[in-house]
Amino acid sequence: MITRLALLALAAWTTTGLAHAGVSAPLQVHDAWIRVLPGALPNAGYANLTNPGNHEVKLVAARSNAYAKVMLHESSESGGISRMHAVDHLSVPAHGSVRLAPGGYHLMLMHAVHPVKVGSRVTITLRFADGRTQDASFLARPANASGVND
Repeated sequence: MITRLALLALAAWTTTGLAHAGVSAPLQVHDAWIRVLPGALPNAGYANLTNPGNHEVKLVAARSNAYAKVMLHESSESGGISRMHAVDHLSVPAHGSVRLAPGGYHLMLMHAVHPVKVGSRVTITLRFADGRTQDASFLARPANASGVND
């Protein structure tokens, strides 16, 4: 009987451990790329963020060793005037996705530490409201790129 209880306890502990291991990467990051602009102009990061979980995930910040500053931004157009502003978070709904794309939400990448070369990969660490972080690899693309498949 004690052996059976010990095995049940071990199985419960293992299952709990696996469940917690599954939440270490709250989002799936697909088609991540950076639009590289010439000189000291800021770059922008784009990706598709998918949340396979049962709870909303809030992206609250990002950082990268390749840039002095990374900010969450949103672009919009109204009456023929384009605007861009910082946002304090980006919510990805449960079982949903959010697209970071030109003309919408994006990562504003300021002050490259070293020139970012087209074709290179840059790691950007995403930070969530619950304190978790997740690294994502972004492919550097030329300034005239409009999407991942260019």
